Amino acid sequence: MSFPIDAVITWVDGADPHHAAKKQAYGGKFTFVDNDVAGATRYANCGEIYRCVASLRKFAPFIRTIFIVTDQQDPHLPEGSIPVRIVDHTEIFRGHEERLPVFNSVAIETMTWRIPGLAEHYVELNDDFMLCAPLTPDDFFLPDGTPVSYTKPYSIPYVRFSRALKRHEHGHKKVTFKGLMASGARLAGARWRMLKIYHTPRPLRRSFFEQWFADHPGHMERNIAYRFRDASQYSPEELFMVSYWRRGQLQLRKATQYMYYYEPKPKPNYLEHKMRELQTHPWKFCCFNSLDLAPSADRDAILQWMDQLLAG
Repeated sequence: MSFPIDAVITWVDGADPHHAAKKQAYGGKFTFVDNDVAGATRYANCGEIYRCVASLRKFAPFIRTIFIVTDQQDPHLPEGSIPVRIVDHTEIFRGHEERLPVFNSVAIETMTWRIPGLAEHYVELNDDFMLCAPLTPDDFFLPDGTPVSYTKPYSIPYVRFSRALKRHEHGHKKVTFKGLMASGARLAGARWRMLKIYHTPRPLRRSFFEQWFADHPGHMERNIAYRFRDASQYSPEELFMVSYWRRGQLQLRKATQYMYYYEPKPKPNYLEHKMRELQTHPWKFCCFNSLDLAPSADRDAILQWMDQLLAG
């Protein structure tokens, strides 16, 4: 690979009293029960950030720099084979400081391309993502720079219809991940087909956002105008992917062949089933969503599996 690739991880420690106090002060109409907007699980920290970084160092040694985007916090990661740099929200929101503090992952992801020194080609991850097998640069970008997207085509009319049926929460429209994606796809010029983004690392290009926002004044400001997630926002990753897809510059790969996903569910023998699924397929990526909500025994078993994988 002839060009550098960076990794960007968005992270927050919701147990930090200073952060919790700021969130409460700006909460306004939100009750902090609605998990889609500002539920505690959206900010919970079970130590996933340490495993996420360790997995990048172990399985993607070609990464140049790991950037941790956060709000006046520091996970105090150990030094390793890939350098880590902490990026405060004030750096990426420079010139838009009136939007801070922000507790909205969509707004933050709209601005990550503004990280000083970020490579043209970068991979964005949430802190509950983890790599679980050796990767090569071609898992994210082809040699000519074409992004590799672990998505699949999906119906925009179906998403809009199902979104309309969602009940309102606390006086505002229900926020759904698919709804945010559909809005991003429509901004990219799609009317019928979007790409369904899964919980995998997302390869992006810095120059796309720089040029797109220059050509479409106001759209960046529109998407960062909400301190908490709002149904009127759009997914910037979807905007990128559909834009490249529509001009034939995106390679699609079936996410379910590469990605393992865990989310706590009150089902009999659920952990046994999910652990067996985890161990009987050569997954490249995994996501442990809302691990803080899992029973303590389940959470301990999953964290033990992570640590064994990273130590092996």
